[in-house]
Amino acid sequence: MKKKKFGNSNLETNPIIFGGNVFGWTLDEKESFKILDELFEKGYRTIDTADVYSRWAEGNEGGESEAIIGKWMKERGIRDQIGLHTKVGSDMGQGHKDISKSYILKAVEDSLKRLQTDYIDLYYTHWDDDKTKVEETLGAYQQLIESGKVNHIGASNLSPQRLLESLDAHKVHELPKYEVFQQQYNLVERNDFEGEIKEICEQNGVGVATYFSLASGFLTGKYRKEEDFEGKKRKGFVEKYLNRQGLAILDALDKIAEEHQVTNAAVALAWIMNRPGVTAPIASATKSSHIEAFDEAIQLQLSEDEMNKLNEVSKK
Repeated sequence: MKKKKFGNSNLETNPIIFGGNVFGWTLDEKESFKILDELFEKGYRTIDTADVYSRWAEGNEGGESEAIIGKWMKERGIRDQIGLHTKVGSDMGQGHKDISKSYILKAVEDSLKRLQTDYIDLYYTHWDDDKTKVEETLGAYQQLIESGKVNHIGASNLSPQRLLESLDAHKVHELPKYEVFQQQYNLVERNDFEGEIKEICEQNGVGVATYFSLASGFLTGKYRKEEDFEGKKRKGFVEKYLNRQGLAILDALDKIAEEHQVTNAAVALAWIMNRPGVTAPIASATKSSHIEAFDEAIQLQLSEDEMNKLNEVSKK
């Protein structure tokens, strides 16, 4: 499987990144191992997780996703074949977000222990705490890079101003650079990325990974009326998309998918993969058919007319 480079860095990724938020949440350990084995066999070796995953599941404390991935890599003996991405700074039960140096240096040790590894390929600032100076945060990452515990750093969900401040601090103070920016982006949520963030990333050679690439499953087409998501764990994420525009987007996906004999998910992912400024979408899977949609997306060639149709129907 052909790899892509994030921005101007030497960090490579599969054309689709697997989102590990499902591990310990909608998939238990045994089910997670099955999906991970299938991904590995098909050549998907880039995995995105976070220390906070899957704290929101009943009975969980956070770190469950990292622990499952770590155990799987250890048992299979394949750590050196995995592009491992995780994050720091989200609320792990302490009641607030934190990207101070002291917090990062402690949190990374917890993540490394759960992941059963001595290094992380890409370490993200998950959320901004809106108070720590960017120089302090980047200084923590510099220490981790120099010690070999982290290879590259990225950021997620920063405001345009804070992202620019961080990139300026890299240039002025010779601190590590955010090589990747992670932002919500899909056919029903375009505004967070398109605009200032996209421009900043392009101008500074920063790669982009998109999360909620399938809008929590809405773009697969399985949620078309209210009863479809009643009692489902993703209800709170998808019910807001059940409106006139959301249904129009699904209709466009239906027609293009039928034309190419692929799934709606494949079309939605292929659209992102062909959008300017995007390196790779992050997507999750809970069954084999979902992974098959990844293969379809990578092979799918959308025409200019099809891209224009999707662009138009999803425009706010």
